[in-house]
Amino acid sequence: MPKFIKKPVMIEAVKWNGHNYTEILQLTVVDKVSRSISVNPDKTLIIRTLEGNMTANLGDWIIKGIKNEIYPCKPDIFDATYESADPCQKE
Repeated sequence: MPKFIKKPVMIEAVKWNGHNYTEILQLTVVDKVSRSISVNPDKTLIIRTLEGNMTANLGDWIIKGIKNEIYPCKPDIFDATYESADPCQKE
């Protein structure tokens, strides 16, 4: 069976902590327009994507992909897939 390695790509991401909505909104801005994202009273985020609405819970990462797409990622998947591009950067 052929095997493949995921190409290394640089992404932008912010970990949702329930208090950094402004930072999340800044991440979602593309060409001076913010993507559709809202916060519920229970601190979940609703992110409107081409595949439909996605929910992000506290502790999930919000990622801006290589085509400026925005989507949530669970912390365990994020940790297994990404590492900091800045060795001095803290979570």
